[in-house]
Amino acid sequence: MPNPLDAAAVRAWCGLALEALGRERERIDAINVYPVADGDTGTNLYLTLESAARAVEAAFDGHASAGTAPGLADAIGAMAHGALIGAHGNSGTIVAQLLRGMTEVLAADAATADAGRAAEALRRALRRAAASTYEAVAHPVEGTVLTVATAAADAAERAAGTGGAAEVARAAHEGARSALRATPGQLAVLGRAGVVDAGGCGLVALLGALADALSGETSVTPVAVRADAPLPEAAGCEAATRAAADGCHNPDGPAFEVIYLLEAGDDAVARLRTRLDGLGDSLVVVGGDGLWNVHVHVDDAGAAVEAGIEAGRPYRIRITHFGGATRVKEPAMAARAVVAVVPGAGLAGLCSEVGATPVAVRPGEPPASGELVQAIRQAHAREVMLLPNDPELRHTAAAAAEQARTEGVRVALIPTRSAVQGIAALAVHEPGRSFDEDVVAMTSAAGATRYAELAVAERQSWTMAGVCQAGDVLGLIDGDVAVIGSDLTVTATTVLDRMLSAGGEMVTLVLGAQAPPSLAERLERHVHERHLAVDTVVYDGGQHGAPLLIGVE
Repeated sequence: MPNPLDAAAVRAWCGLALEALGRERERIDAINVYPVADGDTGTNLYLTLESAARAVEAAFDGHASAGTAPGLADAIGAMAHGALIGAHGNSGTIVAQLLRGMTEVLAADAATADAGRAAEALRRALRRAAASTYEAVAHPVEGTVLTVATAAADAAERAAGTGGAAEVARAAHEGARSALRATPGQLAVLGRAGVVDAGGCGLVALLGALADALSGETSVTPVAVRADAPLPEAAGCEAATRAAADGCHNPDGPAFEVIYLLEAGDDAVARLRTRLDGLGDSLVVVGGDGLWNVHVHVDDAGAAVEAGIEAGRPYRIRITHFGGATRVKEPAMAARAVVAVVPGAGLAGLCSEVGATPVAVRPGEPPASGELVQAIRQAHAREVMLLPNDPELRHTAAAAAEQARTEGVRVALIPTRSAVQGIAALAVHEPGRSFDEDVVAMTSAAGATRYAELAVAERQSWTMAGVCQAGDVLGLIDGDVAVIGSDLTVTATTVLDRMLSAGGEMVTLVLGAQAPPSLAERLERHVHERHLAVDTVVYDGGQHGAPLLIGVE
């Protein structure tokens, strides 16, 4: 029996889409020849949908704690937002815009319980989704996911009035499949490689999952990745990709892919589009309401980031070098590497300086397990130390470690609960000793480091230190509120004194983006005057949310 187009259907859609992309990821990666033959479209789509699914689950959890149920607008809005903040690569960015386009229609049409209205709403949502992708891409190219999305909307439009939302979704899926098969004849690079568009493959899988979610049936239909064969063996896909990379990669093309989230206004983003379009190609800017996801291929990655800084506040910056896209020579694997989750650009830079692979995040936007797995792969080592640096990421990091182990990487999950514990673990990391000895040393260093952070209360609430009011400065020691104050520096000194009352030889201060300029100097002076023989080291962490992190060893 068909399911209504509601929040539960969106939740089911996310789950089925993630399963479908998980099955097809390697095959889609293998046929990725446009716009760059870097073999990661399937992976990027999977990571994007994983972020979307996490956001939907968080929406359901939030409503459950309040004793309510999410509506369609809540669920589809969460899915689109999760895809936006977690979009990977050109394909993931475009899919995020597709979901945003659907949200614009479905969130405005709350009364979708009626089958006729639901079908009409879905038809209009798919049309808006297809149109929005062309608006986001600087120079649209036919024979790509854009063409497939338009064909899906066309098919959905023809099916409207003949059934409910399930029939519209199934028609859109079939229309997308037909359009996908025609892409080799529309885009020369696909025709030479003998494959269909990789991004289009991902969209077909996504629409198939939507049709299954609404129909209440699961009809697993493999995506046809070649023009002449429904489902080739993996070796055939890899050979096609290698041939395409050898014949189609342009050595004079842009050297870097730059992606970042950006907080900026519409006018600033319009100027940014013009500037980035002059710097490179494959420009896609998606989002709205002050939050955007920017994707571009350039030779000067620094200039692309600087353009974002001029437009607003960029974060979650990812820069990928296309040198490996030609697959001429794989870099040698390192014996051991460190992957660390860090809350700010400054700490990310610190990790990079010492050879670690950072995963930079913002408050309220934790990384998905797939993002951590991707970072482990990028570390390109046989052995990896994974530092989650947050107690809330323990299960996510454990899942990522388990996945990486199935891929042949030996991973140790170091139980760091704060960035300062991660710094302590990094300080004793020694690739030259045995794996087990390194794990013990890093774990011991992290465990011997007490941690604290200063935060500003957003609302009145009960804490272990009493009742706090909005705007109060909170001093958290080992995760619990221990001090409530009104002044950041005074509260920080109180926290330091409490931590050092139990002894300590080294204080680590990590300054946040909103920390006052004089904070570090005043705290260093306080430690020097009140706690003899205690050294202090200061880092500019750049994290948002916590103006100060403190570690005591």
